[in-house]
Amino acid sequence: MSTLEQVADARLPTPFAEFRLRVYQGDDGKEHLAITLGDLSGEPAPLVRVHSECLTGDALFSLRCDCGFQPEHALQRIASEKRGALVYLRQEGRGIGLANKIRAYELQDQGADTVEANAHLGFGPDLRDYRQAIEILKHLGVSKLRLLTNNPRKLNAITEGGLTVVERVAIECGRIPHNEDYLMTKAGKLGHLLKSK
Repeated sequence: MSTLEQVADARLPTPFAEFRLRVYQGDDGKEHLAITLGDLSGEPAPLVRVHSECLTGDALFSLRCDCGFQPEHALQRIASEKRGALVYLRQEGRGIGLANKIRAYELQDQGADTVEANAHLGFGPDLRDYRQAIEILKHLGVSKLRLLTNNPRKLNAITEGGLTVVERVAIECGRIPHNEDYLMTKAGKLGHLLKSK
């Protein structure tokens, strides 16, 4: 049974291409986005980025993480291929919400890493759920895809959800001194597939 409903659909002109923007609303009231270019069904498998909301990185230019660099990089890559999708999930702070993410930042300012800060607040290291992304991709006609990610958990979740990932495409962008420790924690404690410094 579907938990999502498409509630809006419009053009999205950007500096890279004119995309199509769809909004999907879940039973929980959260609104997720699909930014697409071209027909996503059939061959070859389209390039897809599944990106979880990071207000501080995506909109406030935070350099604590690499999140803000990733949607722009993904849209540029999709535009260059003239086909693909960016699915934007509203699950801030790896699923702990905005206020708790800022509380975790406070703990990081005192010396904790991102995983330790979540644990101190009583959360697991990553509470994100990719079922809604899978549902959106299926609605868009995607059965096979090339997934733009460094996160093996995301890769496994999408494969287990019934989609065929024919290639994992690394996303290496926005790595700077401000977020080096954060990225190394993601690699060391969360298994993210990142190159060593």
